[in-house]
Amino acid sequence: MTDPTLDRTELTARLSEQWDAIAALVTDLDETQWRTPTSLPGWSVFDVVAHVVGTESWLLGERPPPHDPTTVKTDVRTLPHIRNETGVLNEIWVDRLRPLSGSRLLAEFREVADRRRKALAAMGEQEWQAQTQSPIGQVSYGRFMRVRLFDCWMHELDIADALGVRVDEGGRRGEPAFTEFLGSVPRVVVKKGGAPEGSRITFTLTGSLARTLHIQVAGRAGYVDAFDEPATVEIALPSEVFVRLGGGRTSADEHLDAITVTGDTELGQRLVHNLAFTI
Repeated sequence: MTDPTLDRTELTARLSEQWDAIAALVTDLDETQWRTPTSLPGWSVFDVVAHVVGTESWLLGERPPPHDPTTVKTDVRTLPHIRNETGVLNEIWVDRLRPLSGSRLLAEFREVADRRRKALAAMGEQEWQAQTQSPIGQVSYGRFMRVRLFDCWMHELDIADALGVRVDEGGRRGEPAFTEFLGSVPRVVVKKGGAPEGSRITFTLTGSLARTLHIQVAGRAGYVDAFDEPATVEIALPSEVFVRLGGGRTSADEHLDAITVTGDTELGQRLVHNLAFTI
């Protein structure tokens, strides 16, 4: 069965809307607001947008701009939050764009988004299905673009949180982005949360992306429609908190009043404290 969240026409439309949503968030910012710190280590609102500019430019085959000789050159490999070569490339783009004003960066963002829209519109189904390297390994180009939607959606939330504004986290953009997010959760509950063989874990999410998730560990962890026996642990929390925990943007200790654990409470606490997988 074809995954509807990977449909070329639908997904490219959602990506376009996502870029518009980011632009709308930062359109009226002054220079001080542009430099507001976010929950991402070392990155301001400006840096988050610069990161998106860099990634979309890279997808168009471009290289980072040259270093501005009037600024101190940073050895990005020495930064404590850099963990791999993808992080190095991301940080180089951000560092090279930092000398720009916020308004100039926004113009760059809109320009590269328009060029990416044209590139995606010109792409045929064969190219969309072709295997390509991505942050999650070798996948179809279409799957890579769902990863891009997820990344940009998360960064919209980063910007909104930093600026203290609320955005709609669900809907036509949030649902496919959240689908991409959910794909990693079963693996994380085992590898990071230490869920043992035979565990039956239920997450009950409220809020913008409300749903019930049943994860069973049987050889490997995966989603199931229902359990044959009672859940080992049930964890109830808002989807907004769930996303930020998985994104490494916050800690469970900051949201204990919003998280309810029943059943194996030791396992449940271990899981909610070890959900981060994207930062």
